[in-house]
Amino acid sequence: MNPKRISLLILLLLFADQALKIWVKTHMHLDEAIVVFPDWFQLRFIENNGAAFGMHIATRGGFDWGKLMLGIFRIAMVGAVSWFMVHLHRTRKDTPKGVFIGLALIVAGALGNIFDSAFYGLVFSESTPFSVAQFGGHYAGFMMGKVVDMFYFPLFQWNGVPRLLQFLVDSNNYFFGAIFNLADAYISVATIYLLLFQYKFFSK
Repeated sequence: MNPKRISLLILLLLFADQALKIWVKTHMHLDEAIVVFPDWFQLRFIENNGAAFGMHIATRGGFDWGKLMLGIFRIAMVGAVSWFMVHLHRTRKDTPKGVFIGLALIVAGALGNIFDSAFYGLVFSESTPFSVAQFGGHYAGFMMGKVVDMFYFPLFQWNGVPRLLQFLVDSNNYFFGAIFNLADAYISVATIYLLLFQYKFFSK
């Protein structure tokens, strides 16, 4: 799989992620939900300051150092994975297309969430439960913007969930409780795919 096709795939994935996030950001109030399939699939608009699936890295003080470090980590990951793809293309002619696709998904996912953090605070007004964000606002500095999440799958209530597994449910004990975006899905699907189906290639 040549670099031009990989680059095009990354751009298409990134465009899909950003187009959905911008639509949600500019059409929905914070915490507004659109029921797609009753009882198990909603588009629910939330924002988070931290990692994937709505998680947050807490830090003390007024400046969010955890968010900055996460942004730097994501940028470093994009650079490392991109370099690795170029390295595979040049030195490992036996690399399966699936490996390149999986790595491209990871790069696109990381870039998608980097864009939110880097630019959304600079170009949008703040989303609230009572107002929809508008272009041309400014609610945070560079790399301090919030990541837009929208996919919510409250499949069933799991009352009495063990403490060790509470990360699997939301505040109302619904499984799967995390709210996430396309970028998160890209990274998760690619990681599982590479571990399950391409481990033989990486073990050589």
